[in-house]
Amino acid sequence: MRSIPRHIVRLWRYTGLIGAVTAWIFISTSVTVNPWFDPWRDALSDLGVEEANMPWIYNYGLITTGLIIMLYSGYLVYTSKGKLEAVGGGYVFIGGIFLALIGIFPGGTRPHIFVSTYFFVQMGLAILAMGLGTWGGERLYSRICIAIFILMLLGTFVDWPSAALIEIYETILLDLWVLARTFVYRDLPTESYHSTYSNAFS
Repeated sequence: MRSIPRHIVRLWRYTGLIGAVTAWIFISTSVTVNPWFDPWRDALSDLGVEEANMPWIYNYGLITTGLIIMLYSGYLVYTSKGKLEAVGGGYVFIGGIFLALIGIFPGGTRPHIFVSTYFFVQMGLAILAMGLGTWGGERLYSRICIAIFILMLLGTFVDWPSAALIEIYETILLDLWVLARTFVYRDLPTESYHSTYSNAFS
């Protein structure tokens, strides 16, 4: 298998940021067309129920973002420096699937609670795995990952006024992780990418 050209990997690196921005664009647009929405009372998924105005905006937004996350996970695995970090990238792929499924099974459908919960579970596990997997070489990034995982975990024990607030809180933490992976993590030279990818599972 040939190595991916450097300029492609450089562009691939920013798919995480593109996914984060895409999600907020669709969420903000959905809120704009649903003036009744109150983040202190409702859940974000209420923007995708049948009774909402143009629920397809929110649902298609989640599906689109999920696909971008799955693409981003390939970059995470390809540039990983060890097995556990590569496993974390795989968890991100699964997280992308669950995010897309939230759009496919919007609020009010039977699978919704399961897929929406496990999106955050998968992403939390992914960040923890990548934090532990980079402890030996990417200390700052590793500590950021572990801190974000702890904050995500602690957030589940807070008595939030609404589901939307904890969803926004957890999503902001995920965005911070993407920023750290993009600007703090030190990628290997291009010629090492292929060997790292090959060795991640050896």
